[in-house]
Amino acid sequence: MSLLSIKQLTKNYTGEVTVEVLKGIDLTVEKGEMVAIMGPSGSGKTTLLNCIATLDQPTTGEVLLENENPHLYNKNRLADFRRHKLGFVFQQYNLLAPLTVIENIVLPLTLDGEKPAFMLKKAEDLLDELGISALRDKRIYQLSGGEMQRVAICRALIHDPALILADEPTGNLDSKSADDVMALLSQLNFERHVTTLMVTHDPFAASYCHRVVFIKDGRFYNEIYLGENRDEFYQKILTVLSHLGGRSRELLQADY
Repeated sequence: MSLLSIKQLTKNYTGEVTVEVLKGIDLTVEKGEMVAIMGPSGSGKTTLLNCIATLDQPTTGEVLLENENPHLYNKNRLADFRRHKLGFVFQQYNLLAPLTVIENIVLPLTLDGEKPAFMLKKAEDLLDELGISALRDKRIYQLSGGEMQRVAICRALIHDPALILADEPTGNLDSKSADDVMALLSQLNFERHVTTLMVTHDPFAASYCHRVVFIKDGRFYNEIYLGENRDEFYQKILTVLSHLGGRSRELLQADY
């Protein structure tokens, strides 16, 4: 069943010169699927993710999540949609340094006026599930990059969102921490059926997904599926990237 449906999405930025970033993108993501979006610098990956996240308004086309078009909502309903339907995982973590780990995780629930006992129980259950209960009362500055990203994932899950949107979730991590974070996202996808859409320049991170969608110059270019062998999938990703003109771990960091 389709969870996310994008139809003929375009996005232009106007100024002295109009820049066409997305040029008629079609994309469908099934419920429970884990999908990576890849492409050269400036291809429109981040803009596509921002349109899905309702942070950017499409010029034309539709973004439907569970058959709803959030871009038609008023400001209050849109804020509620983002908070309850979407979970965000960013390269920079976006955690609040003055707060402890547990306070960062429950923050989305406080905006809903939930009772403290309910919030703490839900957050502590997630901390336990993600194997980071020992971090509960630490300050953000006391954490490693990998630990911060695990906390960010925990916060993203607190509302049981329909869709996790991850923007370069391993971009600031060393290879071991990146592997741990991707293994965690893959595990959550398998156990919780958390639908995940991720922008990445890293083919190793992308190889954890069920499918990789490639875009170039604002248009769909190609897509490949995992199959039975992850090592073969990784090699296929590298092959497509070479045809796109990018170099494995340097393909992104763009941009639009």
